Amino acid sequence: MSKAGLSSPGLRLVFAGTPEFSVPCLDACRASGAEVVAVYTQPDRPAGRGRKLTPSPVKQAALAAGIAVEQPESLKPADVQQALADYRPDLLVVVAYGLILPRKVLAIPRLGCWNVHASLLPRWRGAAPIQRAILAGDRESGVDLMRMEAGLDTGPVLLERRTPISRDDTGGSLHDRLAMLGAEALAEGLRRTLAGEALVATPQPEDGVTYAHKLDKAEAKLDFSRTTPGSRDSCSLWMRSKSARSRAITVTR
Repeated sequence: MSKAGLSSPGLRLVFAGTPEFSVPCLDACRASGAEVVAVYTQPDRPAGRGRKLTPSPVKQAALAAGIAVEQPESLKPADVQQALADYRPDLLVVVAYGLILPRKVLAIPRLGCWNVHASLLPRWRGAAPIQRAILAGDRESGVDLMRMEAGLDTGPVLLERRTPISRDDTGGSLHDRLAMLGAEALAEGLRRTLAGEALVATPQPEDGVTYAHKLDKAEAKLDFSRTTPGSRDSCSLWMRSKSARSRAITVTR
């Protein structure tokens, strides 16, 4: 086990996140006593029937709080990396940001980069851990606060929160619960770091690694003309995983 470095008074923090899931963590950063000097989020995207450019939930929250917002298309250009370095962050907190962080970016903050990930690592590394946990019929989920490395969600875990997955849970209900648990874990990590404590960073186990690939459109086609008890269970899990969170389901009878 290794230990995360200690902070000093006046912790300068940059937050990077985009969707609704990230907003409670941004709120936790603001309430921690750290100075949130900038927020990074993805560029405004077309949304709604009119396809009007719409700011991300994180951008809306940051602007309402009077925090500087940066929206680069990529973190790879040298001038973008220099702009981040100019904020002199002690810590970069990443929560569902959606952009790859190059090694040079990971090296900018004095205390490194933290990520709030919506699974119990090493299970469900990747982009869709909430939906994959429900589709797999997992009985438990949670969030890990980890120190970021160059690999995909491979970093050592600093703190963890767990929650059971009930038969009534949907992608929406689990999403909302994990968003709050992530904010709780992040708040604890910041509180302890600001108090001068070195958080223990526990390497992830080598066994039990699974990847939460984005859900494919082909997976959304449910053929009820060929149902079996097993396929009906799969259909139920699919519909639970997508409930209140998104893409259309094609039904064949």
